[in-house]
Amino acid sequence: MSLVVRAARAWRRPRVFAVLTLTGLLLGALLGLVARVTGQEWLASGLDTLGGLFTGLLQFTVVPLVFLAIVVGIVSLRDLGGGRAAARLGGRTVAWFAGTSLVAVLIGLAIGLIGRPGEGITLTADPADVEAVGERTPGSWQALLSGLVPDNPVAAFAGNEVLQVVVSALLIGAAAYALGDRAEPFVAFSRSAFEIVLTIIGWIIVLAPIGVVGLLGNAFASYGSDVFSSLIGLVAAVYLGCALVLFGVYPLLLKVVAGIGPRRFFSITWPVLQFAFVSRSSGASLPLSRQAAIDLGVERNYAGFAVPLATTTKMDGCAAVYPALATIFIAHLSGIQLVAWQYLVIVVVAVFGALATAGTTGWFTMLTLTLAAVGMPPEVIAAGIAVIIGIDPILDMMRTATNVGGQITVPTLVAAQEGILGRDTTDQHEPDRPGSAGEGSTAAGKQAVGGA
Repeated sequence: MSLVVRAARAWRRPRVFAVLTLTGLLLGALLGLVARVTGQEWLASGLDTLGGLFTGLLQFTVVPLVFLAIVVGIVSLRDLGGGRAAARLGGRTVAWFAGTSLVAVLIGLAIGLIGRPGEGITLTADPADVEAVGERTPGSWQALLSGLVPDNPVAAFAGNEVLQVVVSALLIGAAAYALGDRAEPFVAFSRSAFEIVLTIIGWIIVLAPIGVVGLLGNAFASYGSDVFSSLIGLVAAVYLGCALVLFGVYPLLLKVVAGIGPRRFFSITWPVLQFAFVSRSSGASLPLSRQAAIDLGVERNYAGFAVPLATTTKMDGCAAVYPALATIFIAHLSGIQLVAWQYLVIVVVAVFGALATAGTTGWFTMLTLTLAAVGMPPEVIAAGIAVIIGIDPILDMMRTATNVGGQITVPTLVAAQEGILGRDTTDQHEPDRPGSAGEGSTAAGKQAVGGA
């Protein structure tokens, strides 16, 4: 056996991969700080390029993965008891989405009211940043509703319109479900394509120890210590709020509803949460999230439907905790005193506006939707976002990890209520194969590609 082959196999071993990933995190942070302190533009640019290449590879797979996973998941629901059972599963899933979002936004509001981030701080946004924010399309209910169904499905895929892709997948999956055997050729093709995409993602995730050097290094090199020190209150509030949801609410619900203790939950999901934290992408984490849910005992067919749906619509970090805290921060920064009805609006938007977060710019859509809903003037919205956008990569890491934790938790809770938790079929697991993205017989935490 050649040295290269032995090295490649050792790289994929869970413990080795975890050490390599942690080393990448530390090295990225160190290089980013060096680039920032010394002003070495070439180093900062190199880290940005390295992180961008890795992110680009991940984003390349998100749209086909979401589409195929939802289509295959809907068709697979037939094995769980037919149409009524599928409707009940879908209804409970959406109900848990809303319920956990309500808890998350209330936690965000409580921290904001107690900690009062932004109060007493004077910051002036860079005019160029304000102009750039003003050129972006803000979130709105009209835009959300009018953009649900694509005029051209091909354009939705080409334009990376994730929400439109989700709607298309739901329609096509439902039609394939209704047609039964007549749609079997299409279903077989979709299953094969899904496996192909999972395999490609497995190969990409193997590069995670290298990719995280660029991702974290660029984050540390991109913001100044002066701005960060002024915004440390917002950073601390967001991290605290997300941590309470991720390490408090989810484990408590899992223990009470599903009988799953925190130790088991985090032993299985920790590699996924680490990868989500670094990659800042729920979509890229989807294969690992899906397998983690299965390893927690969620029935495979239901996991194939619920986790992809949650990946695009269930974002407690981006859609609940963060908009609540950022709205309070911007209000304090602008000298605006929020009243009771505005806090209520923040809650309503968080619970019913989660769909607006679908896509790579979900935090921006949800935040502008919330700020507009509470009646803030457009110039205040643009200036406020321009102030905090510089530290967004730091905030997004914790937001994404929280999102992914919820995307695994909700299907587990529903499966427990439906009596399909623990009804795992180990005979359905495929044998391990190099570069698999979580479809082998090992748990998510023991997979080579799932160690990030």
